[in-house]
Amino acid sequence: MDLTTPRKDDRKEIFGWVMYDFANHAFFAVVLGVLVGSYLTELAQQAVGENGVIISLAGYDLVTAKSMFSYSVGLSVFLQIFVLPIMGAIADYTHLKKAFMAVFCYLGAIGCGLLFFAQGNLYLFGSVAFILANLSAGASIVFFNSFLNDITSEENRDKVSSWGFAIGYTGATITLILAFVLLSSATKFGISVEMAERLCFLGSGIWWGVFSLFTFKFLKNRMPVRTAPEGKGMIAAGLGEVAATFRELFKLKNTLRFLAAYLLYNDGIQTVITMSGLFITQELFVAKGLPADNSVLFIAFLIAQVVGIVGALTFERIAHFTSSKTAILVSLAIWSAIVIYGFALLQTIPQAYVMSGAIGFVLGGSQALSRSLFSKMIPKGRESAFFGIYAISERGTSWLGPIVFGLVAQLTNSYRPAILALIFFFIVGSVILLLTDTQKAIKEAGNEVPTNV
Repeated sequence: MDLTTPRKDDRKEIFGWVMYDFANHAFFAVVLGVLVGSYLTELAQQAVGENGVIISLAGYDLVTAKSMFSYSVGLSVFLQIFVLPIMGAIADYTHLKKAFMAVFCYLGAIGCGLLFFAQGNLYLFGSVAFILANLSAGASIVFFNSFLNDITSEENRDKVSSWGFAIGYTGATITLILAFVLLSSATKFGISVEMAERLCFLGSGIWWGVFSLFTFKFLKNRMPVRTAPEGKGMIAAGLGEVAATFRELFKLKNTLRFLAAYLLYNDGIQTVITMSGLFITQELFVAKGLPADNSVLFIAFLIAQVVGIVGALTFERIAHFTSSKTAILVSLAIWSAIVIYGFALLQTIPQAYVMSGAIGFVLGGSQALSRSLFSKMIPKGRESAFFGIYAISERGTSWLGPIVFGLVAQLTNSYRPAILALIFFFIVGSVILLLTDTQKAIKEAGNEVPTNV
């Protein structure tokens, strides 16, 4: 195994890295973004009623049909709180970062494929398969993100991070088109729409696994900056490293402040992304007594992905001419406007397309710039451990937001107040970010300060 220290900004290695965004967006766009929320919710509703009880305890309704999916998202991320920081800490003092990333990548792809078997009354089986896929996706991204520091210099990090999201949206666009063709032509192929949806789950898992092969071919192993303590097993050393990471994080006051802001505002972002398909289906169709039309969701998400390519690169330019922090704050103001629009104005399919375009425009920029900005605040040698904490609210891994969304939907029997409740995450996150000295955070971590932070 080659454990040399490869040079940074190598084009082949950057290509391999961005290809993981291309691969995993089949899951994030087709499965998580469009199909799985409405699919599993409808399975449950067919079995127990529109908001029937799925799990109860001592006479209290713990989970209903309308809250099952959002709680599944929240549970998958809650489990990551215990797994990801430990795995990230272990990766920082071993040469196994790429191996860990591959293991979770293919566990996620398998979980995605298992959704093919969720039918009839197997909505809880589908929830478990989804939890495996989403948990594994979040875990793989911890290591994926930590490679950003290894393969890029500070001055190129915003650009590479933004291009990663742009390439990811390209993969999402292609897979959404393929899935849309399969669903819209299901009868021509002699299959039901439900079977077409299940084939989309299976195909997305295969896409994720196959295109990730490019990533694992071109990404290179590195020698760890630090070594594990002598006489300690892997898990014990990992737990000790997590404790050490938190101790160091609490010393880096501005990095901690940025992370708190990010965990809040990105929890809101991820919840909007995860629940928008369910929101559109339930509010524009089910709530009006109309049959759900998946073609609307596919068109909406196609709009978001295409606009997202432009948005990711546009916000990189905004950050270049102003600062990463300013560009993120601009995006959060737009996110707040989006949830207000969804609550108060969304009534028609064209309005859903407008909302999707707005989401796509700010999505890539807010996430890509947050990732690259945080990477500059991490002390050398602790990338995976710090990104293990960061990943508690990464793509598809929000937890507080889905729980709030599901609880409000359960209590009000409507998704409109549920989506409006997410504005709390954007406003509070923006205020904390505004009070964060990002330049000082980078200096405190012992890194060079680029001009656009």
